[in-house]
Amino acid sequence: MKFWKGYSQSLQQHLEKTVSNKEPSQLYEPIRYILSLGGKRLRPTLTLLTADFFSGDYQKAMNAALAVELFHNFSLIHDDIMDNAPLRRGNATVHKKWNVNTGILSGDAMLILAYRLFEDYEPELFQELARLFSKTALEVCEGQQYDVDFETREDVQIEEYIKMIDFKTAVLLGAAMKMGAIVAGASASCKELIYEFGRNLGIAFQLQDDYLDAFGNPESFGKQVGGDIISNKKTFLYLTALQQSNGSDIDTLRHLYSVSPEDPAEKIDMVKSIFESSGAAKATLQEITSYTNKATSVLTKIDLSEEKKDKLRQFGDWLMNRTV
Repeated sequence: MKFWKGYSQSLQQHLEKTVSNKEPSQLYEPIRYILSLGGKRLRPTLTLLTADFFSGDYQKAMNAALAVELFHNFSLIHDDIMDNAPLRRGNATVHKKWNVNTGILSGDAMLILAYRLFEDYEPELFQELARLFSKTALEVCEGQQYDVDFETREDVQIEEYIKMIDFKTAVLLGAAMKMGAIVAGASASCKELIYEFGRNLGIAFQLQDDYLDAFGNPESFGKQVGGDIISNKKTFLYLTALQQSNGSDIDTLRHLYSVSPEDPAEKIDMVKSIFESSGAAKATLQEITSYTNKATSVLTKIDLSEEKKDKLRQFGDWLMNRTV
């Protein structure tokens, strides 16, 4: 997607200025480290793109985009601590490279820096952006708590899982796009519709992430493949496999998700085999398509040119078929 590159380059330049060398280095070096790992910069780039599509000027949305990126990475640092994850984007996680206390404190500092970025907007704009940001941040925390709760529950339903990933992942993607629309001065209906577009894509994005965690290429995925299986996470794949498997496979799957072997390779292979034989892998791909289609159907109601709508459809297609 060529139209994507210009936003990404501009974002990177401003990000480097925002997180400059500061003291104490033990607080700021981990922040610079996780931001230097790159990633897709999906959410902040969508903020810039949305502002550009509605007003033709994305630079005014730069601080909002940077706030989204800082918040997202703050949540990743803390998520990695909670999951005891060794890798992030193919590199050591912050708490592994430094320690847990440093990870917590540096993450907290990123959240505060994110809020400070809204201070440059005029009062009315600041209020609307900060209100959305606070609502979204709290929903992300609620989603994370649901995720933690699911670890000790044996009765998690697929609908509950969708709600969890909606809060933990999708609402931030929707908010990122809505922030761009807010800064651009879009109409109330356009702000809500672009939020709905982003939120549905966010659910598709997380389902794709779940799928890639099990079936992705470890060289391109950037995280430990099978990480969700090792940590016994009750993903859409797992819940669907339980729903669609026969008695013996259900027992096997439940047993495998109750143990933590020293060598997890065999466990990963056995679980993946059940995901495929039960049809859960195929069902996950169908669900990704379904939420992507829900997102693109919203575009018919948005007041944008057909050219811009087509670019948003291209983005949805790329997201649905990504391998990283």
